[in-house]
Amino acid sequence: MELTGAEIVIRCLQEEQVEYVFGYPGGAVLFIYDELFKQDKVKHVLVRHEQAALHAADGYARSSDKVGVALVTSGPGLTNAVTGIATAYMDSIPMVVISGQVPTYAIGEDAFQEVDAVGITRPCVKHNFLVKDPKDIAPTLKKAFYLAKTGRPGPVLVDIPKDVSNQKAVYEYPSSISIRSYNPVGKGDSSQIRRAAQMLLEAKRPMIYSGGGVVLSGASAQLKDLVQLVGAPCTNTLMGLGGYPANDKQFVGMLGMHGTYEANMAMQYCDVLVAIGARFDDRVIGNVEHFAQVPRKIIHIDIDPSSIAKRVKVDVPIVGELKLVLDELLAVLRSSKQKPDAGDMAAWWKQVDEWRVKGGGLRYKNSTEVIKPQFVIETLHQITGGDAFVTSDVGQHQMWAAQYYKFNHPRRWINSGGLGTMGFGLPAAMGVQLINPGATVACVTGEGSIQMNIQELSTCKQFHLPIKVLSLNNRYLGMVRQWQQFFHGNRYSESYMDALPDFVKLAEAYGHIGMRIVNPADVEPALREAFSRKNDLVFMDFQTDSTENVFPMVPGGKGLSEVILAEDL
Repeated sequence: MELTGAEIVIRCLQEEQVEYVFGYPGGAVLFIYDELFKQDKVKHVLVRHEQAALHAADGYARSSDKVGVALVTSGPGLTNAVTGIATAYMDSIPMVVISGQVPTYAIGEDAFQEVDAVGITRPCVKHNFLVKDPKDIAPTLKKAFYLAKTGRPGPVLVDIPKDVSNQKAVYEYPSSISIRSYNPVGKGDSSQIRRAAQMLLEAKRPMIYSGGGVVLSGASAQLKDLVQLVGAPCTNTLMGLGGYPANDKQFVGMLGMHGTYEANMAMQYCDVLVAIGARFDDRVIGNVEHFAQVPRKIIHIDIDPSSIAKRVKVDVPIVGELKLVLDELLAVLRSSKQKPDAGDMAAWWKQVDEWRVKGGGLRYKNSTEVIKPQFVIETLHQITGGDAFVTSDVGQHQMWAAQYYKFNHPRRWINSGGLGTMGFGLPAAMGVQLINPGATVACVTGEGSIQMNIQELSTCKQFHLPIKVLSLNNRYLGMVRQWQQFFHGNRYSESYMDALPDFVKLAEAYGHIGMRIVNPADVEPALREAFSRKNDLVFMDFQTDSTENVFPMVPGGKGLSEVILAEDL
């Protein structure tokens, strides 16, 4: 059967059971859009900016374990999408991005709306393709979905010239795919797993450190079994929140720059550390040399061999799918006659509990005069019962959401971790809401971040997305202001947000409900009213304390034990 390249693209998306494509049309993809129009299996969501298309596909993927799909045109369509592609790449999110390209005969001629899509995206994709023949579209898209989902997930770009999308070829979608140079590991090395088990059984101060890989691989149940079997404290990274239930007594909170005192100290002074689907990045362990000062044995489990021992020396590297590796590790531990020493474990927990007392937990001084942002998040958690999908933008509000919303389930916390992309929260919430219809979706943002992609309120109106937007409006680029206060002599260079819009009127102009909340006593009633409106997008503009800072805080370049608690200032 002969089809045009555009028809083949749509058939391939149908074969992959793609439900939603997020995109924005343009000249180079009009043949593809024409074929989208002729069918109803694959739905298209028209965003108002290509960056938002990528973030929406990203949120769709993070909250569902599916591959997100975006469609953009050539030139500025592609360059607008690069931020969203890089965001997904840094956080290992499976996406397939289809971009239009100028006709093959015009490539390299500086044609209208031509950019080198393959060259531009090469540093921030798992792989990319330029398709020059319509017969290659089907096998290329099959490869793209396979690459995006398997191994360490990531975004894959498929660049299709306009003439290729209009030329005909015989259509046949491959039933399977094999790539000679790409064979992701499944099972881990059994001898290494046995070494890791023995190390854990002999540990006096074990610690389990889990990251976003646990969430992405669906290994939360295995992680919980391991933590409870070993009896060790467990910490999650920012990306790993929800991978282990926050209400469990063995959970010591998030670690890192804004992590709990007990999590950071336990990371620093354990004698056996098990890193699962995490990468020891700079925001997690701080100064590498400081981290290495305290000797400890490190077991590192990851699907990506390039992540192991990348920043710290590792004693037992294990490459493999986390679920398979943890299943085997659990089997070895359960079959062993040796058990962890109860006396050593009791002494270790006594130390951890002392750190909990010294750190004082997450705390802030509430007020009846001005809204504290932490109070808003605590109230959000209370009203939603901890069961909402929470997206965030980037800044102080992101850290407060991570600290004060207690995630007990994976794939409920949707944020840009590695790239730290402002403007992520609202479009990501759109993707989350579409793949989880009827679910409670809250976007926690700031008055700076929300303006990066506020035009997507129009998309929300068109597609009837009842997202609840919580803007913690402190009239500053909050995290920038905090660093300027601590490290730049209170010189608030360009961090004050002057001439802010009336967000209530702006939300209403887009056809939504707007609320301005000024008094602390009105926080809970406003949230209750907003979440009672099941079919409406409600934009809540909380006027919060502009001087509030995020604590604890490990300053950049410092070690985990060099943490600033609020009382230290």
